[in-house]
Amino acid sequence: MEQSFDVIIVGSGAAGMTAALKAHHEGLKVLVVEKEQYFGGSTARSGGGIWVPNNYVLQREGIHDDPQNARTYLDAVAGNAAPDANKSAFLSHGPAMLAFLRAHTRHMRFSYARGYADYYPERPGGLAAGRTIEPYLFNGALLEEDLALLNPPVVPIPMGLSFNSAEFNRMNMAFRTWKGFGTAVKVTFRAIGSKIAGKKMLSLGQALAGRLRLSIKEADIPLWLGSPMKRLVMEDEKVVGIVVERNGEELTLRASRGVLLAAGGFERNLHMRREFMPAPETTEWTLGSPGNTGDGHRAGLEAGAALSLMDDAWWGPSVRTPGGEPFFCVAERSQPGSIMVNHSGERFTNEAAAYTDVVHDMYRLNAKGIQHIPCFFIMDQRFRNRYLFLGMFPRQKVPKAYFREKIIIKADTVDELARRINIPEENLVNTLRRFNDMARKGIDEDFHRGESAYDRYYGDPRIKPNPCLAPVDKPPFYAVEMVPGDLGTKGGLVTDEHARVLRADGSVIEGLFAAGNNAASVMGRSYAGAGATIGPAMTFGYIAALTMADGG
Repeated sequence: MEQSFDVIIVGSGAAGMTAALKAHHEGLKVLVVEKEQYFGGSTARSGGGIWVPNNYVLQREGIHDDPQNARTYLDAVAGNAAPDANKSAFLSHGPAMLAFLRAHTRHMRFSYARGYADYYPERPGGLAAGRTIEPYLFNGALLEEDLALLNPPVVPIPMGLSFNSAEFNRMNMAFRTWKGFGTAVKVTFRAIGSKIAGKKMLSLGQALAGRLRLSIKEADIPLWLGSPMKRLVMEDEKVVGIVVERNGEELTLRASRGVLLAAGGFERNLHMRREFMPAPETTEWTLGSPGNTGDGHRAGLEAGAALSLMDDAWWGPSVRTPGGEPFFCVAERSQPGSIMVNHSGERFTNEAAAYTDVVHDMYRLNAKGIQHIPCFFIMDQRFRNRYLFLGMFPRQKVPKAYFREKIIIKADTVDELARRINIPEENLVNTLRRFNDMARKGIDEDFHRGESAYDRYYGDPRIKPNPCLAPVDKPPFYAVEMVPGDLGTKGGLVTDEHARVLRADGSVIEGLFAAGNNAASVMGRSYAGAGATIGPAMTFGYIAALTMADGG
């Protein structure tokens, strides 16, 4: 039996749910289908940041931004790896998308992540104050029974704590600054108060996904969980619907205005990673949602779609954890008293740089034609005494499993540490000697760590003159194996400025749209700032809905 809709959306992350809200507002009959038993996709597992220049939140906070300034920056970051028309569409429709959510929902409300710098703030058009916004904390109890269906976070936040990105940054310095300590106390008492009041506070990506889900629920937009798309339905080279599996039965669903593929990347598909991604290929280092196996990519290919950026991802240096998900290292790399070295015992990158850039450097071959994978994050006891690391508090005893599985290696001397991780002792000693000399001066002559406002965001404000540099010289010493993890793949179906999927010859596949990590990123091979995954995903979902409402 066939069922008919105007718009069918595959995927319930930020792109899909934003598109659903806009299409519904335009008077279209909408259905969202989700492969997994949970909603929220990788959005629910993310930091929840949204990077959209010149939006109303920035204007409200007095941040001067304008379309030309933003375009200058996006051109400097993405270059020719993203079509000019798509960049223009993102910059023009992004603010409208956020304004729409504010005007037509009760729950989509955002705050400014002040000080969270663009990832390249020194480039033309970059902002050291940042353009990132994020959802306010959200009472998950409002979701009622749907709260249990929210895709779980990568790392469960203990004790009911909830915090925004600025509070997270300050809590990293809870043992170093009064502001950090005060924030930790504030967040703790918030958790106690919420528990007493019967609230179940969500933050970061959980808050964003939760707010979107409640918004589409109040709009009476149906969401089918556990309903994977099996294939597209095509007639005369036009997409007219999908076949979905629901309750063990295949159903044909027709879509008169179009199908939006917003089903995430292919990071969990080992075959596709081996086909498209650089070696070493594995699905064990990704934080993408478990259901992200490239279903939308394969469906688009079968319809004749072109692909782009398939060898790239939203990378980040990560650490394996005993029996669990990898830990995506963001703040740790900026904090002083640490370095990253390769198997030759040599530095090869600015450790504090944007995480995508650091992994690009990990994959880059050295003079001997060798990648820096895995590499080692080296820190001393002073670092362990001062800063959070892998979710562990300062001075907290490292669980034995980390040592047993040789994820963390500990030694009393640098020479011993080098021997234990099988790198040349003399090289590591010399590398640390040079690094420590530069750290005492506060100037990284080799990789310029701490010169960017982004580097300094997670640095230690008590360390002068460079908050990202301090000697690594207090024993014992620790080496932590780091691998090229990711938040999801970046490559996907080629789309135009209307979010329509294109063939290799540039022609439009009628009735087929893509957004989020199903589509080749408007960021090209770079990463403009925190939320440069979710901001474009929501924007192109919104654009797809507009296009479908206008007749395609």
